[in-house]
Amino acid sequence: MRNTIALILGGGRGTRLFPLTKIRAKPAVPLAAKYRLIDIPISNCISSGVNKIYCLTQFLSVSLHRHIRQTYSFDNFNGGFVELLAAQQTEGSGEDWYEGTADAVRKNLSYIQQDFVEHVLILSGDQLYRMDYGDMMKTHIESGADVTIAGIPVSRDDAHALGVMRVDDSGRVVGFLEKPQTPEEIDMVKMDPAWLDKQGIPSHGRDCVASMGLYIFNRDTLVDFLQKTQYQDFGREVFPAAIRSRKVQLHLFDGYWEDIGTIKAFYECNLSLAQRTPPYNFNDSESPVYSRPRFLPPTFMEGAQVTGSLIADGCRIEKGAVIENSVVGLRCIIGEGVVIKDSIIMGADDYESSTRQQTAAAQGKPPVGIGAGSVVQGAILDKNCRVGKNVRIVNDSNVQESDTHEECPVRDGIPIVCKNASLPDGWKLS
Repeated sequence: MRNTIALILGGGRGTRLFPLTKIRAKPAVPLAAKYRLIDIPISNCISSGVNKIYCLTQFLSVSLHRHIRQTYSFDNFNGGFVELLAAQQTEGSGEDWYEGTADAVRKNLSYIQQDFVEHVLILSGDQLYRMDYGDMMKTHIESGADVTIAGIPVSRDDAHALGVMRVDDSGRVVGFLEKPQTPEEIDMVKMDPAWLDKQGIPSHGRDCVASMGLYIFNRDTLVDFLQKTQYQDFGREVFPAAIRSRKVQLHLFDGYWEDIGTIKAFYECNLSLAQRTPPYNFNDSESPVYSRPRFLPPTFMEGAQVTGSLIADGCRIEKGAVIENSVVGLRCIIGEGVVIKDSIIMGADDYESSTRQQTAAAQGKPPVGIGAGSVVQGAILDKNCRVGKNVRIVNDSNVQESDTHEECPVRDGIPIVCKNASLPDGWKLS
């Protein structure tokens, strides 16, 4: 793993996560009260012994860059780094921005072609899972593969939204179909469930293997593909071409894996983490998830009722507040009698001083936080929101998509109060 570099693909504009990506890159979106999406692949790398990591992005990367700089510092003896490679004009690349995942890597080939690099680990910046990439590297080396891809068993019902692979008895990938829609298409790439059982992974009726979008390339193989073609995307172009001309091996994975690419997926994933037995465990001592240390005080609660929820550091929760099945982020100020159910409250970037509160009040804005008597249900509140007293953020009309309220659009039926938004006393979602 010392001769491996990791490339974390930060994604495009993140339109399916808008408005959470309105002013931040997709990997910088907060997760589980105190983390960011980028912390997941970086933490997996560190636990797997990969400490030379690049994150490729081009949209709204300031907060992502700041988070990486303030979080990931390696010692002088073992070396290592996490660096952001934002789209930029370079010699021979022209003025084009990244035009796809493969194109992004092509525009940074100089980092891949360093003498020490033997393998390139390509990861996504918007997935939640825990994996030892050393196991995947073992599969890659022992099989003599040019490319190894991580795959997860799925049912036919789930296969429609994923790239599905067909493999032979040795685990070599011999077929691939992106998002098969018909039973006939699925039949072209389905697997015998008995084969999965033989690999030590109970099939439970699953007969498809989906690509997780995680790859290990031999360095020279990757360089050859990118220099001799104009392929722009790994999943749609590079990977199918590699199956035809190189040895591509499957690495089977059967743990929790969630692609957090939409508002609905983000919402459901976060709330699942607040369950008594969450599908993803942040308490794993052998493979921890790292994030920026913030040196905040403990959360203060007085006469509040909290059930099945995650509460981050530095919060103040007043008397009579009820919080159920929710995620409450850093520095949240929650007033008396507030009701929060099935919601994600991201908190604040800092504490608001009395001077700032007075200035905001003069402008008719409530303090940062959630005012007394307000109700938040089935919603997402981004950072630094000012929610007044007796506000009701509930989708009573069951609207699925709406931009009626600029500061609180609705996506996938979920009201989203945008970052830095201000809702006055008595405001109601209609």
